Amino acid sequence: MSRPSTHPDDPHYVHRTGWLRAAVLGANDGIVSVSSLIIGVAAATPEAGSILVAGVAGLVAGAMSMAAGEFISVSSQADSEAADIRRERQALAEMPEHELEELAAIYEARGLSPATALTVARELSAKDALGAHVRDELGLAEHLAARPLQAALASGATFSSAAAIPLMAAWLAPSGAILPTVVAVSIITLGALGALGAKAGGAPLLRATLRVVGWGIFAMAVTAAIGSLFGVSV
Repeated sequence: MSRPSTHPDDPHYVHRTGWLRAAVLGANDGIVSVSSLIIGVAAATPEAGSILVAGVAGLVAGAMSMAAGEFISVSSQADSEAADIRRERQALAEMPEHELEELAAIYEARGLSPATALTVARELSAKDALGAHVRDELGLAEHLAARPLQAALASGATFSSAAAIPLMAAWLAPSGAILPTVVAVSIITLGALGALGAKAGGAPLLRATLRVVGWGIFAMAVTAAIGSLFGVSV
């Protein structure tokens, strides 16, 4: 049973870091990569069909790439965490006293007296020795554990949803105004994403928004310049 929070109106945000990172990364990459692709193609050719085909291809390929990349990278993290836990379990079985002293040293380094640190280590070890070492020695917690499938789904879904916005803007824009329309819509969407991510993560609103918008504008500008200079889709 979960314990009631002492400050329900002011919650902690750390439990959101896993899915929030993947979601914000996926959405930001979806907007920036697809809008940049559309802008680069639009700067090279005014043909609406080519621009939309490039945008759709970028959306599909990007969503699959993001999902696969998140799954692989987070799976590697999960494998490393599992390996560390196995080593701790083996050490507890073979050298319980040494592990107890190691745990007590951790608490002593955090400010407890040697006697108190040893008492705390003994009591926690009696209840769940492995859990105490995983939490306090390895720094792993359940709400921060690597979840590959969750990260992959969040990243792929948010990429697709966000990438659809500049693509829809290109589709609905007049044929001669695709480039400025996509730029304007993308900047507005990036600003909204930065504000939403800041709100969800408890970060400063202005700084987070400017960071997202600034890097997005830079990516779009570079891609547009390449498309304009070389007259090719990039």
